Amino acid sequence: MATPASVAYEVVDVFAPRAFAGNPLAVVLDADDLSTEQCQALANEFALSETSFLSAPTEPSASHPGSAGGPGADYRVRIFTPYAELPFAGHPSVGAAHTLVRTGRLPAGTLRQECGAGVLPVEVTGEGATLTGGRPTLEDGPDPAVLAAAVGLAPADVVGLPAHVAGCGLPFAFLAVHPDVVDRAVPDPAALAPLGVGEGVSVLSWDAATSTARARVFARDLRWGEDPATGSAALGTGVWLVAAGLVAPDGTSAYTVGQGEAMGRPSVLSCTVTAEAARTTAATVSGAVVPVATGRIRVPG
Repeated sequence: MATPASVAYEVVDVFAPRAFAGNPLAVVLDADDLSTEQCQALANEFALSETSFLSAPTEPSASHPGSAGGPGADYRVRIFTPYAELPFAGHPSVGAAHTLVRTGRLPAGTLRQECGAGVLPVEVTGEGATLTGGRPTLEDGPDPAVLAAAVGLAPADVVGLPAHVAGCGLPFAFLAVHPDVVDRAVPDPAALAPLGVGEGVSVLSWDAATSTARARVFARDLRWGEDPATGSAALGTGVWLVAAGLVAPDGTSAYTVGQGEAMGRPSVLSCTVTAEAARTTAATVSGAVVPVATGRIRVPG
């Protein structure tokens, strides 16, 4: 089949309490015939932290198209930064699923998304979506004092918790600091890159009374710099909270991640983490999705 001259797209704000907040995302529809090179060129043209490309799944659901009852998937998403393809990311998954429902392509309810991390369920409502992360992972991270120095902070700024590298699809290092120093973080790319922090580092403070983390998330190589809302890091936050003993070692705990205030794009990520014997078994992240633009874009030759 010939590649179309142009494709439809939507721009939405994800994990956003209002328009022009949260994390902006381009969603390219009907991307079945786009090559990897064309997807990468379009993601670079949009110049957002990520762009989602939607197509038919490689293993469709066993039930009729548009339903979510079978073992396969209802759609496939490929996720690109302006520089590379990712196997998984939170706000591109939430925004893509909600856009499919809002535009009438799939019904609300539980959708099954195929991506590089496997087939993951996404629960879509009228306001937003809830994503279940992939397999939880946990590794030792860098020394907190060394990581603090790499993000421009002092050893006295950390609160004595391990900087585990944790994730549910994409791993991040988590550096717990005092609340009044979160906004002082200024990463040094040369110092951060060799430290083994996965996709990046979340500098956060934890308020046990409200079960809320206030976070800033920085990419390891800083090509996309700071992110206003990072669903994959919010999922990893749950794994880190369990490992650090900050939430219950058994059962399901709810927590909230506030992010993006320092960038003028406040974001709210509502999360849960489920644990057994102090080991994470599952995590979810949910938030609102607000449409802000629609149009068509030329396909690169």
